[in-house]
Amino acid sequence: MDESRRAEFLAQYKAAEPAIRAHVRRLVPLRSDVDDVLQEVAVVLWKKFPQFRPEDDFRRWAFGVAKYEVLAWYRDRGRDRTMLSGAMVEILADDAILEDSRLHAQQELLDRCMGKLDPRDRQLILASYRPAARIQDVAVQSGRSVGGFYQWLHRMRKTLLDCIRAEMQRSEKA
Repeated sequence: MDESRRAEFLAQYKAAEPAIRAHVRRLVPLRSDVDDVLQEVAVVLWKKFPQFRPEDDFRRWAFGVAKYEVLAWYRDRGRDRTMLSGAMVEILADDAILEDSRLHAQQELLDRCMGKLDPRDRQLILASYRPAARIQDVAVQSGRSVGGFYQWLHRMRKTLLDCIRAEMQRSEKA
């Protein structure tokens, strides 16, 4: 595989890896087994990447590979009575793909609506949702009291929700 295709694979995989992990996590009962299955998925994706067409959706393709790797994982553990049947894994995998598509579309709408906000407001909202963020610290950063900041954050969430709903209606009409 040439260097540009290798770089393309790495970029595509890096962008999709959290979604692929979440997809596998929905189908495999123990977190300790998710990493094993995910490693197999990555190996298969790497081996089969030369067959991947750039115009196709990498995430959808990766989810299909993940489904078959999860089925293989269940098959290898078939004697364990707590395991799901292959048919149930197929149903869950298909539902997970639909759910991921819906969530991905909502994330794109949220990003679009966040882009419409004043940069200072956007920065404060993002600061509120960072891991280990303390609302008290963000409130001070905003120049508001904690109570005032919670009220402001509530209004901003409503503004974003209204924007997302309006964007969804526009896209349904198109």
